[in-house]
Amino acid sequence: MAEQPKLLGALPSPFVYRVIWALKLKAIPYEFIEEDLTNKSPLLLKYNPVHMQIPVFLHGDKPVCESMIIVEYIDEVWPQNPLLPNDPYERAQARFWVKFAEDKGTAVRRMFSSKGEELEKTKKETLEMLQTAEEHGIGEKKFFGGDSIGIADIAFGSVVYWLEVIEEAVGEGAVFEAHRFPRLHAWIKNFKQVPVIKENLPERDWLVTFFKNRREALVGSA
Repeated sequence: MAEQPKLLGALPSPFVYRVIWALKLKAIPYEFIEEDLTNKSPLLLKYNPVHMQIPVFLHGDKPVCESMIIVEYIDEVWPQNPLLPNDPYERAQARFWVKFAEDKGTAVRRMFSSKGEELEKTKKETLEMLQTAEEHGIGEKKFFGGDSIGIADIAFGSVVYWLEVIEEAVGEGAVFEAHRFPRLHAWIKNFKQVPVIKENLPERDWLVTFFKNRREALVGSA
């Protein structure tokens, strides 16, 4: 019997949840190893010596790093419930939106740790990202790839769910407003209602409190 894969991570992390969702969508049993990022374990330093960051996915003794690379690896090794389309063009489109979420989603993380002019700048960048995804990404579809969750939904799900939490933690007005982004609001509602996702979302109130405390430690109270 093959050794069960392991996932090194910390539960507030949206990047770790991307991997959890992929594993759960494919019904792959795995062992979760909680990391303390203030005191990184020898295991983490051994298996991700380049960036020393989570998540790290261990398949046997082979480490795979970077959340969306891990998701693609999982999709290739375990072909059931595919996350990437078979069609080459559709696969390229899915990867385009994954990269868009990766590149533009950084504004959400910077929003969390900024204030004043920098906060306003990150909110503007976030609005632009949402507008682009609203107009060109989701369209009239239920999910980015059609009727079922795919790799682009996993990438964006982690950005948008944590954006809603970070907005609340920052407490300076909502960016992701329903009247401005009706398609994305319908999409995230559909995403969160998929049983596997619903059962594997961090508890919102706990997450808001966690980020409020972290933000106060980083930038002080407003």
